[in-house]
Amino acid sequence: MRCLIVEDVDFEREMMEFFLADYAVTETACNGEDAVELFTRAVAEGRPYQLVCLDILMPKMSGQAALKKMRQAEAAGDPAHKAVIIMTTAMNSREDMEEALWQGDCTDYLVKPIILADLVALMRKYKLIS
Repeated sequence: MRCLIVEDVDFEREMMEFFLADYAVTETACNGEDAVELFTRAVAEGRPYQLVCLDILMPKMSGQAALKKMRQAEAAGDPAHKAVIIMTTAMNSREDMEEALWQGDCTDYLVKPIILADLVALMRKYKLIS
């Protein structure tokens, strides 16, 4: 499985890489702009990510904006593929969750601190791992 981790805090990004080491080949981005560029390139090259872990509060472009642009890039690619995008964020307000889930079409939402068992359960739920 290919996974994109989008997190501006070094410790959080490294922790997610550690959590996913046994499950995925990971790439990382430190801001929403870079994440959209990586995601769009992967779709265009026919090697899309199966999983994206996306923070909301980031420099250059928020995770909410990046999420919407990622879904737009997918719509222009292979219609059979849709990445599992999990918001991994400290933002736990109803408004943030509704925007991500209903307006942005994220797959799921995890509030920090991220617990490995919760992340693994979501990967199983969406059949990324068995």
